[in-house]
Amino acid sequence: MTNFRDILNGVSKTSLQRVFNAVRVWSSYHQSKVTGKPSISGLPISISIEPTTSCNLRCPECPSGLRSFTRPTGMLQQMLFRNVIDQLASKLSYLIFYFQGEPYLNPGFLDMVRYASSKGIYTATSTNAHYLTAENAKRTLESGLDRLIISIDGTTQDTYEAYRVGGSLEKVIESTRQIVALKKQLKSKTPHLVFQFLVVKPNEHQVPEVYRLAKQLGVDEVMLKTAQIYDYENGSDLIPDQDKYSRYRKSSSGKFEIKNNLDNHCWKMWHSCVITWDGKVVPCCFDKDAHFVLGDLSKNTFEEIWFGDQYNQFRSSLLKSRKEIEICKNCTEGTKVWA
Repeated sequence: MTNFRDILNGVSKTSLQRVFNAVRVWSSYHQSKVTGKPSISGLPISISIEPTTSCNLRCPECPSGLRSFTRPTGMLQQMLFRNVIDQLASKLSYLIFYFQGEPYLNPGFLDMVRYASSKGIYTATSTNAHYLTAENAKRTLESGLDRLIISIDGTTQDTYEAYRVGGSLEKVIESTRQIVALKKQLKSKTPHLVFQFLVVKPNEHQVPEVYRLAKQLGVDEVMLKTAQIYDYENGSDLIPDQDKYSRYRKSSSGKFEIKNNLDNHCWKMWHSCVITWDGKVVPCCFDKDAHFVLGDLSKNTFEEIWFGDQYNQFRSSLLKSRKEIEICKNCTEGTKVWA
């Protein structure tokens, strides 16, 4: 029932303009697959925007956690954000406030959510829940946020902190209880609460337990996610033993390989993109360090970037040989494992 309510909420935000835009994007993607030449005739259906690169945790396979970025760190500013939303609002269906970092560290984050919500856009974010104070929980509900993804990668503290280094499972659970209680108190149907469980070897035995914990706390949905491992070829202590929870498999050579044929197409390049905190447009969430900057919103409009030569050259190279693009080599787009 709770998932059905979330679907109805998403449907309620549709408009003829958004539907027509989605049809144009879908059609141009399939035309490009057939012809092998990039054609794009609609604006993105969804975007990810980065509130900040800062994070309080030190997760071992995350550039924010490792403090390993080569790009600048900083906070998304209201002026840039509103400019982007004003350009895209009539066509945009889904907006996720996340790329790298912890969104709640940006003081203006919930004001941005409120602004996007006022435009009828379905809004979502992903958080480690350490900053979901009573005040922030109330402001989250008031902002109109539609989906709140809470990372909970273990059901005991030792397992949780094996990946979420520096984190407190007790804090995550308390924050979850707080927002569930507040939703009931204010009789709010949103945000749809999701426990996201990143399945790695230290916690794979706790998958059944996270479902039980979610039910006990009143969380609406559990989402299992496979882990991206940077140096996976020689294996890793994080790769699960259970094959269904892994993005990788051991080849006949004894090395690990990704479960992906890396066919020469990618839906993401037509329907979505990522905008960094400082206005750089990058192809997708696999370009964590923004090596493939396709445009800068401080210099050009979004349409100029989206339909521009640089973006189409990237789409063209992907249609010709996706395997040769560095950020595509560790990508799950096109596979049947969780992303």
